[in-house]
Amino acid sequence: MTSAELEKWFNNLLNPGHFAAADPSKNGLQVDNSGKDINRVAFAVDACFETMERAEQAGAGMLFVHHGLFWRDPLCITGSHYKRIKKLLDADMALYASHLPLDAHPECGNNSGLVRRLGLENIELFGEYHGMLIGFRGTLPGPAKLGEITSRLFVNGQKPLHVLPFGPETVRTAGIISGGAGEDVVQAIEEGLDLFITGEISHEIYHTALENRINVIAGGHYQTETVGPGLVAERLGQETGIDTLFIDVPTGL
Repeated sequence: MTSAELEKWFNNLLNPGHFAAADPSKNGLQVDNSGKDINRVAFAVDACFETMERAEQAGAGMLFVHHGLFWRDPLCITGSHYKRIKKLLDADMALYASHLPLDAHPECGNNSGLVRRLGLENIELFGEYHGMLIGFRGTLPGPAKLGEITSRLFVNGQKPLHVLPFGPETVRTAGIISGGAGEDVVQAIEEGLDLFITGEISHEIYHTALENRINVIAGGHYQTETVGPGLVAERLGQETGIDTLFIDVPTGL
């Protein structure tokens, strides 16, 4: 497949135009290649130099990431930004980025993937961001304690960064917004949820959660956003037969 064909496939799946007004990311094909055929696509969370280098070593002709290189404000092509772009151009490797479209996708998204890990039922949209709902809320299939929930969320034995056990000991309802959505605990409180799951939280969230008696799991910005790229890679491989791989470059954050 060419970069143009892959771009069309990703756009059809993720519909980046729908999020253009709300998303600071320049979603879509951010860097093209020479037009050569692409036989392998690498998937990752971040468009960092290490990810690009490992994708090149693995023979990938395109890198698909959640956090791309181009956002609302233009950057001068200097310093590390220059080195990343030069790496892509020297490797003749295209770059496709999907931020909010990948968070919000109902089947291959970061949030929907976490929903499925928990087996949530009665699922509804949740978590407003710039006028758009990008997360999900629902009911657990049976009452569960926080330890059991974290083991379902992190299937490879990873540990969440923070757990604030300030709500009901037995959890029945949960809302999920991956990444850096700690302040959205307020929305979970307003909806009367037992548990709010996100990637990272700030100092101020502690007292908000404590005083409003809600549980919070901060699974890590990185960890909660590895889910979507993996699901898109699986879908791409199944539908096109192209070879895919996930490049894990954890930040610990």
